[in-house]
Amino acid sequence: MGFQAKQIYTFVSITLSFRPRLLRIMRFKNILFILFCLSIGQIHAQILSGKVYDIDTKEALPGVIINISDLNVSSVTDTGGHYKITNLPKRKFLVQVTLLGYATITGEVDLSTVTQKDFAMKQSATLGNEVVITGVSQATEMKLSPVPLTSVDHLYLQQNLYTNVIDALVKVPGVNAVTTGPNVSKPFIRGLGYNRILTLFDGQRQEGQQWGDEHGVEIDQYNVDKMEVIKGPASLMYGSDALAGVVSIFPTAPAPEGKIIGNILNEYQTNNGLIGNSVMLAGNSNGISWMARGSHKMAMDYQNKYDGRDYNTAFQETDAFASIGINKSWGYSHFNVSLFDDLQEIPDGSRDSATGKFTKQISEADTLRTIVPDNELNTYKIDVLHQHVQLYRVYNNSEFLFGNGSKINVSLGFEESIRREYSHPTAPDVAGLYLILNSYTYDAKYSFAKKNGWEPVIGVNGMYQTNNSSMGTEAIIPSYSIVDAGGFAVITKSFKNLEIQGGARYDVRSFNNDDMYTKPNPSNGFNELVNGSDSTGSNGHPFRAYKTTFQGFTGSFGLSYTVSKKLILKANIARGFRAPNIAEISANGVHPGTNFYQIGNLNFKPEFSLQEDIGLNYSSDVVEASIDLFNNDISNYIYDEQLLGKNGKDSVVVPGNTTFKFVASQAQIYGGEISLDIHLTKWLHFENGAAIVTSINKGDGQQQVTDSTKYLPFTPPFHFTTGLRATFNSKISHLAHIFAKAEVVYYAAQDHAFTAYGTETPTPSYSLINVGFGTDITNTKGKTLCTFSVMGNNLLDAAYQDHMSRLKYFGYNYVTNRAGMFNMGRNFGFKLVIPLDLK
Repeated sequence: MGFQAKQIYTFVSITLSFRPRLLRIMRFKNILFILFCLSIGQIHAQILSGKVYDIDTKEALPGVIINISDLNVSSVTDTGGHYKITNLPKRKFLVQVTLLGYATITGEVDLSTVTQKDFAMKQSATLGNEVVITGVSQATEMKLSPVPLTSVDHLYLQQNLYTNVIDALVKVPGVNAVTTGPNVSKPFIRGLGYNRILTLFDGQRQEGQQWGDEHGVEIDQYNVDKMEVIKGPASLMYGSDALAGVVSIFPTAPAPEGKIIGNILNEYQTNNGLIGNSVMLAGNSNGISWMARGSHKMAMDYQNKYDGRDYNTAFQETDAFASIGINKSWGYSHFNVSLFDDLQEIPDGSRDSATGKFTKQISEADTLRTIVPDNELNTYKIDVLHQHVQLYRVYNNSEFLFGNGSKINVSLGFEESIRREYSHPTAPDVAGLYLILNSYTYDAKYSFAKKNGWEPVIGVNGMYQTNNSSMGTEAIIPSYSIVDAGGFAVITKSFKNLEIQGGARYDVRSFNNDDMYTKPNPSNGFNELVNGSDSTGSNGHPFRAYKTTFQGFTGSFGLSYTVSKKLILKANIARGFRAPNIAEISANGVHPGTNFYQIGNLNFKPEFSLQEDIGLNYSSDVVEASIDLFNNDISNYIYDEQLLGKNGKDSVVVPGNTTFKFVASQAQIYGGEISLDIHLTKWLHFENGAAIVTSINKGDGQQQVTDSTKYLPFTPPFHFTTGLRATFNSKISHLAHIFAKAEVVYYAAQDHAFTAYGTETPTPSYSLINVGFGTDITNTKGKTLCTFSVMGNNLLDAAYQDHMSRLKYFGYNYVTNRAGMFNMGRNFGFKLVIPLDLK
């Protein structure tokens, strides 16, 4: 065992050395290694094996996945239907058995007494119970969680067309996205977004300047196996930044025991010529698992029938991921490292007044623009004005099991986010905005042994963060540091038909902002930010030294009641907490990627929310339905509004940039979601989902709320999706697992806009028609050679603007009298996945 430990330590050392900056975290890496060594050899190993077969025909079922989420291990049945999982601890775990075309089996298995377990699966149009691990102490059936939860599995991701990882969620009821073109999407849950939503990747906080409008989520969409979404305050388990919920993204799962697998993915989309490629290899032998993936995608400017090609929306993205881990009877420890590198153009929507064609900036003064030639609209080459976003991440997830039935889960991580926004057309190598964000994160939970239905959990999590903003020519925020810490206790009590969960938490977050001046940089002639100690020759003082601490108490109480095998009722009440982000309290400058001058407020108080949820889930062989209703009252709600001058016109601090200022008020947000799937036959499914959100601005108690200010900005309109999906599990010649679908996506007009000061405008309704087809192609022995799919979004090429699109406010076409840039037109996507089974 000592030799294996040294191998892991050597691998991590080599992996971390791929970038010199990450060598600073050697101390962190040593801590992970010590924890790993201390855990070895605590609990005797167990083996679980058995056979999976069709309950009616008694025939063995190959390709069935047997998964134990709590241990992050799985197995796949062979041609005889047999499976085997080794190095298991002797205790109870929730086991999930899945196969396309069969009802999922979910049940608890006591490995202290069971070593042989067969499963009889029934063909079904419904998949059955989903298992989730986000926001709970151990793997739980989603339908039993009192907290509003939804999930998106790998099959859903395969059968839908999207251009980034968050875009894949927008058809889930209650989830939307603020977008800046096809590769930048920020998640919104029930009308709330930005730093109110915590994004997790494999349990690690995603820290990448979430306060920015055009700052997307830096995750490889091809390295996503599934996603889980908490819809509502999750501050209890995750602290500040989870006031509105959590988007938890899980990477490709480890290879099954005894396997070496992989795949080669190729994708092409017609609208913007997107080309995507990804290669993955993974193996698992005697509890030692490893995986490596490399991905790349690039696209030209997207197009629609009103704008033609929308200038400066092209992108190029390169990603890499590697992991190595060990699973034994004492638990597991997995080391991971990832790289995200994105070149993203910056659009501004400027048009020529005579022709309506897009123009481009060619000088610093920007007094004269030239029309963009066609060859620059039809190229993968990235323009001078662009963002360069990089995120490097190394982390460890470990679970240590103890003989008394308790366990400790520890996650430690380091991220470095580097964001450069190049805004100088005559100095292409000089970044306007240049931010380097370093985040050290930790999360530790101790789960007591389950006794008489009681499951107590205590934990701590938080981060230390530094942000350097002094390397660019423009700065919207100062350099700063954050210390964040929180502790919580949660207890769950299970009765025969009733599940009760409650808990409490206390958070503290401290900001320390630097005193910063501006002065000319002699090497390039632009201004630069300097600390107060280097202020000689300065020409401005945008940021003053500032220290503050935000703190808050939160709690949650909920229950789920199983009325029958088909019907479950739920209710939950939760208090959320969010500390204002750095831009909200300290912004004072132009943000190059937005053409906005933003102003913060040092006097902001934390946001607190109180949300009530009620819901029901119904599931039968024919109908699956859910209804969720919520009401959310928020104090000190912070939002951005346009600032007007004394003359009633736009306030201009810097010419060419609209001025916005953060303000706070009381708010109420209420609404709900409904899902209804009717399985008309075993192969034909009628699927429906809808969501509605109403966001009321109640004011700050000083200024009167008018018709133009009574709604909150970025409130998504009522929308629904309805469609038919056909699935054929029987083979047709060399085709297997065939599916075909057609759906209508409808977004109602949004008249509930924050129209004051020109901040927002109403948005008309629109409908989109999407279609798709896919199949596995097999050889004569039934082995899958490849999976092929073709999807079509916006089949009728509708010209529309989404209410949550920032490009809606970019520029004006004086020839057509249309404001802003429109969303993507008709788009067909072709995807080919070639599986590799090397052992």
